[in-house]
Formats: sequence, structure tokens, C-alpha cells
Amino acid sequence: MITVVGTGTGTPVAEDVLAGAALVVGGRRHLDALRLPEGAERVVLGPLAPALDVVERHLEKASRVVVLASGDPGFFGIVRVLAERFGPGLLDVRPGVSSVATAFARIGLPWDDAVVVSAHGRELRTAVNVCRARPKVAVLTGPGAGPAELGAALLTDPCAPGAASAGPGSAPVAGPAEPVIAPARAPGGRVLVVASALGSARERVEWVTPAEAAARDWGPDVSVVLCLDETRALSGVRTVAGAPAGPAGWALDEDRFAHRDSMITKFEVRALALARLGPRLGDLVWDVGAGSGSVAVECARLGAAVVAVEKAPDGVARIRANADAHGVDVRVVQGSAPSALAGLDDPDAVFVGGGGRDLPAVVGACARRARRTVVVAMAALDRVPAAREALTGAGFACDGVLLQSSRLAPLPGDVTRLAATNPVFLLWGVRTPASREGVAQ
Repeated sequence: MITVVGTGTGTPVAEDVLAGAALVVGGRRHLDALRLPEGAERVVLGPLAPALDVVERHLEKASRVVVLASGDPGFFGIVRVLAERFGPGLLDVRPGVSSVATAFARIGLPWDDAVVVSAHGRELRTAVNVCRARPKVAVLTGPGAGPAELGAALLTDPCAPGAASAGPGSAPVAGPAEPVIAPARAPGGRVLVVASALGSARERVEWVTPAEAAARDWGPDVSVVLCLDETRALSGVRTVAGAPAGPAGWALDEDRFAHRDSMITKFEVRALALARLGPRLGDLVWDVGAGSGSVAVECARLGAAVVAVEKAPDGVARIRANADAHGVDVRVVQGSAPSALAGLDDPDAVFVGGGGRDLPAVVGACARRARRTVVVAMAALDRVPAAREALTGAGFACDGVLLQSSRLAPLPGDVTRLAATNPVFLLWGVRTPASREGVAQ
């Protein structure tokens, strides 16, 4: 039997848990905090494979094994690895309070509506994109993916204005008994709450901007980082925990968006474009030549972090208004592609609208950066070959369709006709395994 005990966030370890253990496995700080049974073998967790081999040898001798873990070991913890290796039937799990629950408790916020993402041993970009897309996120950190790296990655995002002064309320708070006072933040901005050494005498809970997080060496004691949009930290009563359910519908009618002279991607085109883009939580999507931002807003509603690139000032204003109207975060960059793309993080998927003379260069620039797919919508037949060549030249498998639709429209006499919409070419390129080399992973 393997007894898995959660500790380290103020949850005490019962005295009888260690009694008779032949092997005790855990982090150095957990092992040092307890008196181990005389004669018990002690294994400090580092690489998991050697520790699991030692556990297996003890189980073969029917020895009692105790594994010490932080907080709730069944929540992004060691229970998954142990269950996969030895089977859940051999586990006696005694959870403690998770670092996520403890951190939210320290600042007096509920967390049933929080999205929890792990950056421990994983690439940071997924956590960054979730922080950009959602107003309440808990990030489980790890070496190379701590508060400094998260803050630096968020600095380019206007939803996390790192240049803002932290203000007098940003001083660290030591100890769970003292009040945690949040500094004022710009509306719609992100603030990071860095919780370190939770449950110990060294506990610290600090509110910082992304810039302040990026400028610090946080050391090894960080337990969890919360990324908050304080204006939406309390979102009402929830029925399902975690990320909100996806929208009940998509490919919304054009009248759900502010637009100019019907210059908007029609819902039929948007429906197929969304199917090919596949936006989801953790993704970053570019909407290039965004116009009204209808594609950007729909991708954000489906959970992706979104950057909309638009050169016209009135278009930029419309995109922001549409994002606000639908309650989503869309980062808007004013400028002309491809030059406006230079400072952006690499996207998972890209939608390119419009069809000017620079379309092949824009599509090519997007294809060189996209990790998964590029979708291009064009009204002009003359632009299709060049756009297709730009996709295939970047190593994408390319396909497409001409969309022609007729909508029901009323006629006098309470009868109905079919009103044709303008035909639109939709091309999409999907990155092939051979073309992934050289793209940031």
C-alpha cells in the first residue's frame, strides 16, 4: 500500500501516518519537517523515474510506503503518476488543502470560477494564453515558468498593463492572518498575485504588475500565481466549476456586431472559418485585417486568446466596441500587415480577411509563424492563386471552397424569395509534420 499525504499548505501530517513506513518519499522540505521512522529509507523527489523504481522494490517486499506531496496530490499532483504505474487500488490518498484553494482564501475570493493551468514541466505559452483570455486564472509554476517568465510574457498584452505603477498597496503581505490589500489597477488590466511558501512561517502573498513580476528573482518558494482581472473577479453564482461553458451558438448574425456598410465576414463564411481555425482555450489566434472584428470576437467567445490587427482607426474602435459588447478580451493592434505582425507572439491559428495587393505577403508571413492553420477569405478571384501558393510554399497542405449562399428574404404579399450573397473564396492551410521544423514549439 502507498499512503499519499498532502501537506505543506498548513495541513498537518497525522502522527500515525508515518508509523511502520519502510520508505518515505517526498520533497526535501517535506521530509525535513517530519521525524521519520527509525530505519526508514528516505528518497528526496527529483526525477520521478528513479523514485518510482524504489517504490516498486518496496512494494514487491510488501513494505509500507509513504509519499509526501504538496497540498492536494490528486490535483495536478503525484497521484496521477502513481495510479498509472501501480494502479489506483494500491493508493491511500489523504489530501491536504491545495495551493490554489489556499491562495484564493488568502485574498478572500471564491475560485469555483477560476481556470487552473499547470506550467510545471510544460510550455508556458498555454498558461499565458489562458491568462489573456480568462479573468481569473491560477497558474501552477515550475522551473523556467515562474512569475518572472509569466509577467514578461504578459507585458505585450494590453489586458495586463505592465507599465502601470503598482501604487502603495502593492507591498507584500507576510502571514495568512494579515489583510491582503490590492492596489488600484487600470480597468480591464491583469494583476498577478504571487503566493510563496504557503502555510509556512515564510509565507508571502504579493500583488504585482506583470512588469514588476518580470523584474524579480522569486526564488524556489513560489506555490502558485493568480492572474486576475479585478473588474471581473466576482462573476456571480456558478453551476459548473472552472472555465465557463462554451457559447450556445456561433457564427452570429451580422447585426450582432457594429460594422460599416456591411463590411463584415458573413455568418456562413464565419461558420466554416471557425470550423477550420478550431479556436480553443490555451490557443492564440490572429485576426488579420479584422475589420469589425467579428471573427476575433467569435474566437474569443470559444476560449482563445485573440489578437486583432486592423489598420483603420475607426475599425480599431469598432473591434473594441464589439469585444466589450460580447464580454471578451481581444487585443487590438493598429497597423498594416505584415509589418504589424513582427512584435506578436506566434499564433496557433490565423484568419486573414480582405484581399489587397499585399495579400500574398501577408498570407506568407502568417504561414511562417502559425503553428497549426491559416484560413484566408477573399472576394476577388484574382487573389486566390497567389494566396494558395503562399500557403503551399510555407509547407501547408492547402484546401478551399467557393461559398455561395442565398438567404430567405421577404417579398410583398407575404411571400419569400432567395437573396444571393456575394460569393467568397475560403482557403485554409494546415501545417504538415514536415513543415513544423523551425516553428516555435
